[in-house]
Amino acid sequence: MTSNPLLTRKAQKTAALLYLAWTTAFVLLFFYTLNFSWVVSIADSLITSTLLALCCVVVSIVLRFYQPKDEIILFVIVLAIALSVLITWICRCLLTGIFSQDLTYVNFLNLSLVFRFIVIFVFLAWCAFVNVLWYRLEEQSEMQERLYTAQNLAKEAELNKLRHQLQPHFLFNSLNSVYALTIVNPKEAGTMITKLASFLRGTLKRDDEVWVSVAEEMEYIQLYLDIEKVRFSHRLNLDIQVNEDTLKLCLPGTLLQPIVENAIKFGLYNTAAAILISVLIRVEGNMLIVSVENPYDPETKASGGTGFGLTAIRRRLYLLFADNNLLQTSSTEDNKYITTLKIPQKL
Repeated sequence: MTSNPLLTRKAQKTAALLYLAWTTAFVLLFFYTLNFSWVVSIADSLITSTLLALCCVVVSIVLRFYQPKDEIILFVIVLAIALSVLITWICRCLLTGIFSQDLTYVNFLNLSLVFRFIVIFVFLAWCAFVNVLWYRLEEQSEMQERLYTAQNLAKEAELNKLRHQLQPHFLFNSLNSVYALTIVNPKEAGTMITKLASFLRGTLKRDDEVWVSVAEEMEYIQLYLDIEKVRFSHRLNLDIQVNEDTLKLCLPGTLLQPIVENAIKFGLYNTAAAILISVLIRVEGNMLIVSVENPYDPETKASGGTGFGLTAIRRRLYLLFADNNLLQTSSTEDNKYITTLKIPQKL
């Protein structure tokens, strides 16, 4: 169990002030109220207060390393009684020996033993319960911190898992296309392999980057689109618009590629005609807005784009922002499918 150094220093200062206040109060009580000499008043107060302070330290150490789970109240009471008896007995022996000639004080000391024991017991019991509360709160705080750390580690692990699951998904599709091109167009196959190597090299370089700028992400997307252009040739047309004021804004890395891949896949689904994929990136308030539009065939279920890519993106966004509404899809009457991504920004 570790302690906050700042809190420890505050506790030490508080204990020192309590010691001085207790000692001063007893000195004044003995001198002004009970009419004992300054020597007797100071000696009694110092001995009693010092023994009490030492026992408080003992209580704190004992409770730091041992606290019974079920009978903590009984344990605290027994510990306080034992230490109160010990302090009372030591005070009687020391003070009787020092002031044995002062019969008035010795008689007072013997008569006040019960009262002295009660006061010391109450103070030690209070000290013990404060320590129990302190250590339990400290332990609870550490448990919450460990839980928070474990949750963050689990979240990071899941995010990394989702990111790395998307790469094989794209890689398998690209390798299948390369295989097909080697048969019909070996030159284009060579071009695609070169671009695919550059794309994967860029992926490895940014593998540990959770957040990237829009400019960096669009460079990454452009490599991907170059590969897809080789793959689909004249059938794939692109309209990419990126507002200048968005280039320095941030978004989770490798987040757009599955959306664009989804648009290309379902835009070309069940058609041999050329299609247009539109990408618009803009900012509204504190939101980075990415809209990807593709045509679709309303007769097919694939138009909805409910594959692994969008599911993984939605999960990543929830883990990062705890919001399920940052990825939305819609369709228009002229058979256009729109995927809208919203990324909160700290502007």
